[in-house]
Amino acid sequence: MKDSFKSEILVVDDDAAVRDSVAMVLRTAGYNVSSAEHGFDALLQMKSTLPAIVLSDLNMPQMSGFEFLSVVRQRFPQVSVIAMSGAYHSGEAVPSEMIADAFYSKGQSSPEALLSMVAELCRAKRGTLFEERRAR
Repeated sequence: MKDSFKSEILVVDDDAAVRDSVAMVLRTAGYNVSSAEHGFDALLQMKSTLPAIVLSDLNMPQMSGFEFLSVVRQRFPQVSVIAMSGAYHSGEAVPSEMIADAFYSKGQSSPEALLSMVAELCRAKRGTLFEERRAR
């Protein structure tokens, strides 16, 4: 499921094994992937390179994914967000204050489901950019 447009994706997870495996799946599909261990590290990276999509765990030390994604939404509203967690099995179970474009359940969902979500968000983002250019 390769996407010809190589979107930048930032994977944020305190678990190195999860972070590395998710990054590997995305790289194999043709995406440019960077990673961060926690929200503070991710925000520092976003000061220099703004990804198209942020994929973040919700339960992390130092800055929870809830806090991190709230900051991303406020500072970088153009960035698409996928919340990721092993503590919740569906997006409906995530507390209502979570603002995300999609939800990926670690351990319950397949890599194909993740790739489908990412591809859909990339297509939507390109469609929005296309419409903005046409409006000018």
